[in-house]
Amino acid sequence: MFGTLQGRLPQELRAAGITTMPAANQYLREVFLPAHNRRFQVAAAEPDTAFVSYTGPDLKEVLCIQEDRVVGRDNCVSYQRLSLQLPPDRHRHHHVKAKVRVHQYPDGRLAVFRGHRCLGRYHADGRLIAAAENERTAA
Repeated sequence: MFGTLQGRLPQELRAAGITTMPAANQYLREVFLPAHNRRFQVAAAEPDTAFVSYTGPDLKEVLCIQEDRVVGRDNCVSYQRLSLQLPPDRHRHHHVKAKVRVHQYPDGRLAVFRGHRCLGRYHADGRLIAAAENERTAA
């Protein structure tokens, strides 16, 4: 709409003899926009809202810094001078040489993922978040 108004509005104001900002605002409000809307408005195809609920992945896991790493021989991941020790896992004894992704959230917390599975969540200083607290922060 800006391109339409930018090309047409100055000529309309000039033709109406408008030279001040208050007069232009009044003209826009009372004359130009109502006429423009009558001419160009189109009824909605459906009466309901066009907005739908978001059903994709958790935005917290998307809107964060993500960096790939490889797990070291000590089962730790190095990230910004921190050593993130991966906690014991019932699926694997260790993740040595596994490719993982570190997420850094806006509040400074960290998480290590292998695929879609979170291997551990950490405070900003690299301390592992306790398992019970880990469940709360994941939600």
